[in-house]
Amino acid sequence: QVQLVESGGGSVQPGGSLRLSCAASGDIFRIEDMAWYRQSPGKQRELVAMITTVGTMNYVDSVKGRFAISRDNAKNSVNLQMNNLKPEDTAVYYCNVDVLVRGSPVYRKDFWGQGTQVIVSS
Repeated sequence: QVQLVESGGGSVQPGGSLRLSCAASGDIFRIEDMAWYRQSPGKQRELVAMITTVGTMNYVDSVKGRFAISRDNAKNSVNLQMNNLKPEDTAVYYCNVDVLVRGSPVYRKDFWGQGTQVIVSS
């Protein structure tokens, strides 16, 4: 069907940077919105950043000015550049992609990446 593969997580000190990537493959007719979520133990998953099919970007207030989401339509990928990381950014990050899936007929479904751990600590 459709698979998402994430990469780029790791451990950094406060103030450091990481770049997350998520590549989609499979029976893709068209990709619409793409987004990054994160989840910490005991907390609900939250939307961190989203980028629409035309490139409009939205961010949760806590990461504005520090994170930047981007997409590469030719590669069916979405990235999240994270700068000036803070301990509160520690979480498992998941990409989510809204896809029109090839079929008879085509159908819409969103897909999740496997998650990548980001740890920000001294």
